[in-house]
Amino acid sequence: MRVLVIGGGAREHAICRAVYESGAELYAFMKNANPGIKRLAKDYFLHDETDAEKVLEYALKKKIDLAIIGPEAPEEAGVANLLAKHDIKVASPTKEAAEIETNKEFMRHLMEKYNIKGSVKCKAFSSVEMAKEFIEMLDGEVAIKPLGLTGGKGVRVAGDHFNTIEEAVEYAKEVIEKGIGKHHKVLIEEKVVGEEFTLQAFCDGSTIYPMPAVQDHKRLLPGDKGPNTGGMGSYSHKSGLLPFMTADDYEEAATILQKIIEALRKEKREYKGVIYGQFMLTTDGVRVIEINARFGDPEAMNVLPLLTTNFVDICMSMIEGTLSRKKISFARKSTVCKYVVPNGYGIKPKAGEEIRVDEEAIKREGGLLFYASVNEKDGKIYTTTSRSLAVVGIADEIEDAENICEKCLKHVSGNIFIRHDIGKKELIEKRIKHMEMLRG
Repeated sequence: MRVLVIGGGAREHAICRAVYESGAELYAFMKNANPGIKRLAKDYFLHDETDAEKVLEYALKKKIDLAIIGPEAPEEAGVANLLAKHDIKVASPTKEAAEIETNKEFMRHLMEKYNIKGSVKCKAFSSVEMAKEFIEMLDGEVAIKPLGLTGGKGVRVAGDHFNTIEEAVEYAKEVIEKGIGKHHKVLIEEKVVGEEFTLQAFCDGSTIYPMPAVQDHKRLLPGDKGPNTGGMGSYSHKSGLLPFMTADDYEEAATILQKIIEALRKEKREYKGVIYGQFMLTTDGVRVIEINARFGDPEAMNVLPLLTTNFVDICMSMIEGTLSRKKISFARKSTVCKYVVPNGYGIKPKAGEEIRVDEEAIKREGGLLFYASVNEKDGKIYTTTSRSLAVVGIADEIEDAENICEKCLKHVSGNIFIRHDIGKKELIEKRIKHMEMLRG
């Protein structure tokens, strides 16, 4: 089978690895020359991933049987729709189904319409004055979100990114006037307090199969300080739950995802592909922060290496609507993933700098390496303005996985930055204590 993966980041490198290990012939369409993907692929094409016509042209030329879209932007551009129209199977959502991510107002309306629990007080505004009134009504305890896609970097939260009502209104005004996220509209939500977690699931339009829960770390600096990023790293536990979660919390999140899939089906926006919920575990149960129409990045790198079922077979089950008949399993291991980013990332990243990576040494230490937004020229690796590469440690316990990850990171050098506290005992203990305090 000929499988095309669209996208050139570390998430896509992990998807490509899973496709390759499934025994399929891999083809890649990406905007940057990802060295890890280049090595696995039979052929690759470098071009803007949101150019649907160009993706189709390449897919037809290479006689592609199955396509998988990594990032959200090509979904929004209708790449899945165009490929499906030309009888190419796609294990990713259509533009209409992907609106669950690409339009946050649509997601909140859908949850409200179908009475899906887990939502928060929220309203979208195109008027700064009305946004101000709503912020004041919530005493400034809000999260402010552009409606469209911002690569995980557009959300600002009271207490983390601003401290006064005036600062909140100022950012809402900026979103509306500049059209951040391509909409001249802002979503204001009540701030929810708790611990965030990610639950990803395979989906065939009517059934979901949830994967192990993962905790991502959005903030740039240790101790959850600094600006929001696309994600600095993540961890998972061999139980499938996180150390601060119960089985009931996991079930509650999975039920919300299932109900969202059912609601999309009723709206004639059948969802096929991977979906994930970014949830907040609060004193009042699980709350939805956002829903995403793809694998998480970095969370894909925690779960895909644990998959013991043929990944391409799962993709076909999602397309054919036979997921409920498929036996899917994950290795019972813990994982820790840490990103290497160019110095200045999140503020003013340094692009075009060489990164030296000893791949053989990383392999010897027992880690996995996933290249992200880098370019390979003449056998050398160079940074872009985005995240560079990720290293994953896998072991029975989180602590051991974190040790493997740290040993591997010693074999990466250059003008780089790493958030080292991810997966460390102290930070996880802090999360557990936080949840215990909230639950009383």
